[in-house]
Amino acid sequence: MCLEDLLEALAKVCEAKNLGPVSAPNRQRDLCTFCTISLDQEEVFRTKVFDKSLSPFYGEDFFFEIPRPFQYLSFYIYAKGSFQRDLPVGKVSIRKKDLYQHSGKEQWFSLQPVDPNSEVQGKVHLEMRLSELITDNGPGCQQLLVRIIECQGLPLISGQNCDPYATVALVGPSRSDHKKTKVKKKTSDPHFEETFSFEVTRSSSYSKKSNFQVEEEDIEKLEIKVDLWNNGNLAQDVFLGETRVSIKILRNENFHKAWYLLQPKGNGNKHKPDDLGSLRLKVNYVEDTVLPSSCYKPLCNLLLKSPDVKPISASAAHILGDICRERYEAVLPLVRLLLHHNRLVPFLTAVAALELENTQEANTIFRGNSLATRCIDDMMKIVGKSYLMGTLKPVLDEIFDSNKSCEIDPIKLKEGDNVDVNKENLQNYVQKIFSSITQSSASCPTLMCDVFRSLRHMASKRFPVDPHVQYSAVSSFVFLRFFAVAVLSPHSFQLRPHHPDPEISRTLTLISKTIQTLGSWGSLSKNKLSSFKETFMYDFFKSFQEDKCIEKVKKFLDEISSNVNKESSGMEDALILKEGEVQKRAQGRKRIGKRNFKKRWLRVTNRELSYHKHRGKEALCIIDVKNIRAVEKLDESAFNRKNMFQVVHAEKPLYVQAGNCVEACEWMEVLSQFSRCNERRLANFHPSTYTGGAWQCCKGLSDRAPGCKPCTTPMLANLQLDIDCDRETERIFSLLTCNDGKFQKMEDACASIAVYQGPQREQDEYSKFTIQDPKETFQTLKQLRNVMEELQTQHDRRNDPTAKYGSLGNPIVGKSIQTG
Repeated sequence: MCLEDLLEALAKVCEAKNLGPVSAPNRQRDLCTFCTISLDQEEVFRTKVFDKSLSPFYGEDFFFEIPRPFQYLSFYIYAKGSFQRDLPVGKVSIRKKDLYQHSGKEQWFSLQPVDPNSEVQGKVHLEMRLSELITDNGPGCQQLLVRIIECQGLPLISGQNCDPYATVALVGPSRSDHKKTKVKKKTSDPHFEETFSFEVTRSSSYSKKSNFQVEEEDIEKLEIKVDLWNNGNLAQDVFLGETRVSIKILRNENFHKAWYLLQPKGNGNKHKPDDLGSLRLKVNYVEDTVLPSSCYKPLCNLLLKSPDVKPISASAAHILGDICRERYEAVLPLVRLLLHHNRLVPFLTAVAALELENTQEANTIFRGNSLATRCIDDMMKIVGKSYLMGTLKPVLDEIFDSNKSCEIDPIKLKEGDNVDVNKENLQNYVQKIFSSITQSSASCPTLMCDVFRSLRHMASKRFPVDPHVQYSAVSSFVFLRFFAVAVLSPHSFQLRPHHPDPEISRTLTLISKTIQTLGSWGSLSKNKLSSFKETFMYDFFKSFQEDKCIEKVKKFLDEISSNVNKESSGMEDALILKEGEVQKRAQGRKRIGKRNFKKRWLRVTNRELSYHKHRGKEALCIIDVKNIRAVEKLDESAFNRKNMFQVVHAEKPLYVQAGNCVEACEWMEVLSQFSRCNERRLANFHPSTYTGGAWQCCKGLSDRAPGCKPCTTPMLANLQLDIDCDRETERIFSLLTCNDGKFQKMEDACASIAVYQGPQREQDEYSKFTIQDPKETFQTLKQLRNVMEELQTQHDRRNDPTAKYGSLGNPIVGKSIQTG
C-alpha cells in the first residue's frame, strides 16, 4: 500500500438556540429549520426538519470518511421554505487546520452570516515576473507579467462542474487595470495557462540598491488581485473566490510562483454581524498517514499473537485496552484487525475468561464496561449489521411511518390520548419485534454464535450450581447490548437515516426496555415482575404470557449458542442495504446533453441493484448482484461531472452520479461488498466512456476491448467486511503514541510490582492496570516500545513537516508572503 492520508470525522449536531432573524420578524415563531454538514461548499449530510422552534434540538450524529482534500468543515442552519427556496440562517465554518483543537470537545459556536461572496473554496496557481521593458529610446518602464496557470477544487454550481474564468487586476492608489481569461467549460480544475502584462512606471529616484523599481510610496498599496468567477451565460456570474498578492513580493527577487487559497471577497465581512444564535457541536476528527504495509508487520504480528500469550493481560492487545481504557474508540481498530485475521474469537475467549475469574456473583456477569464487553459490543455491531436489517428494520420502518402513540405512563399522556389504544399499539410493536428476534436464530452470524457458545460454556464452568447463568451470559449481550440498543438508537446501526423525533423516541424507549426484560426472562426464575418500580410497566407486562416468553427466549438462546450447526439458506427476504436519489445516465444516448441524465431512485439489496422513477414505484431496471463484474470510479472528464461511478455488468455499464463525494464512496462500498466474490469479476476496467467509436481513456477502437486500468483489488469476503489492516494498525499506533504517559506508568508499575513482590496499593494509578505477571507484561511493553519507535522513525523519514509554503500541499493563506 502506498503512502496516503486517511481522514475520518464524527460530527454531532446537538442543538441550536436563539436563532436570529431570517427575513420578516413575524416569521420567527413559525420557523422550521434543519442543519447541513458540508465539506467546503459540498453538502454531505443534513438533519431532518425541526418544526417551529428558535431553539431546536437536532441530536443527530454523522460518521464519515473524508474522501478528498478540503479546506473547511461547515455547518449551515436553514429555514425551511414552503413555496420558495430554503433561506440560510447562519453557519459555523471550521478550517481544517483548526479541527484538532476542537476535536473531542462539545462546544457552543456563534453562527456567522452566510454571504454569497464568502462561500469560497479551491486554490489558484500563480506566477509573477518583473522585467524591464526596452523601447526604441532605451530602457523604459517595468513590465509585470502575471501568469494564471491553473486552479484546483473549485465548487460545484447547482450540483455540476462550473464554467470558470479568472479576472486579473493590478490595483493601487490611482490605477486599476483589469484583464480576463477565457472561460473553461464544465471543470472544477481548470488549466488556464494565460499570461497578462502590466506596465509599472519606473521611479525617477531609481537606485541600483534594489531590483524593485516602483515608487516607494506605492509599494505597500500596489497589488495583483485575481478573482475566479463562474460564467452564468444568461444568468448572473457567480463569485468563486479571490486572492491578493502584494507586488512587494518581488522586492528581493523578480520572480515568484506559488499556490494560493482562494479567499472571500474583501477577505470576509469586517463589520460585527447580527446575533444569529448559536449551535452546539461535537466534532471528532482523525487524520492518519498510512505507510506501506511492510512498515506495520512488526506491530501487527505482536498484536495478532495476543490470544496465545499467557496470561492474556500480558498481551499487546490487552495492554492497548488497559492504556486506552478511557477511549472507547480504541477497541474498534483492534477488533477489526483481529477479525480480519481470524484471531478475534480466541482473544475474546481469553479476555472473557479473565473477567469471569474476577466476577464473584452470577447475577453481575458481563454487566460492566470492560475490555471483553467492549470488544464483543463492537464485534456484534460490525458483523451483525445485515442481521439487524432483516430482524428489526421492517418493524422499525413501520413504527416511524405510522407514528402511532404508545405512551402508557398516565403522567405523560397528552390530551385526547386513549391509554388502552396506546397500550395495544405498544404491545403490537413489541410482539412483532420479539417474534422477529426469537425466530431469527438461523440468520444469526456464525461468528456471533461462536462467541456466544464460548461465553455460555465458560459461564457454566465458573458458576456450576447456577442453572440460569448459561443463558444470562448470552442474553446480556444479544438482548441487552445488541437488539435493545439497536431499537433505542436505530440511526447508530444504520437502520434509519435520522434520529427519531421525541414521540417516536419515547415509543422506542418503551419497546427497548420491554425487549431487555423479555430477553432476561430466559435466564430468570418466574415472578420477577414485582421488581418494576413503575406501576404502568407492571400492568403492561402482565399482558404477556410469561411461560411462553421464557420458552421462546430459552429456545432462541439455545439455538444461537449450541454446538449444533445451523442449516441456513440465508435471509428469505431481500435486505435493503442502501437506497436514495441519484442522477443516472440514460443508456445508449449521445455523450453530450443534459437530458441524458435523469433523476432516479437507486436501491441496493443483498440480491439486486435496481433503479426506479420515484421511490415506491416499480423498478425500471433490475441487475442481479451476481452479474456485477466491477464497481469503479468514472473519470470526471467522461461527462464533466463529479462523484460518478460505474457498475459494469453483462449489458452496457450503468453510469451513476451520487449527490456528493461521501455518498459516492458509500454506494461503491456497498455494491463492492456484495459483488467482490462474483465468478466473472473483471481484472481491468475502462475509467472513461466509449464514444465516437473509441474508448476516451485508452483510445481502443473496439467496445469489447479489455480495460486499460486494473480494477480495485477485491478483498476476501470475510463476513462481507472491507477491512484495511494497515489503516487499523496505524490507528492503534496513533492511540498508543497519544497515551505515551500511561504507557510509561504501566512500565513503572511492572517494575514496582516486580521489585516489591506484590502490588503497591498506595499507587492509585497502578490499580488501573491489570498486571498478573509483571515480568511478562514488561517484556511485551518493551517489544511494543521498540516497534513503536521504529514505526515513528518510518513516519519521520517519509513525512515532510516543512513542506514549502506556497506549494500545492501547503498553499499560501492570506494576501501574500511577508518579506523582510
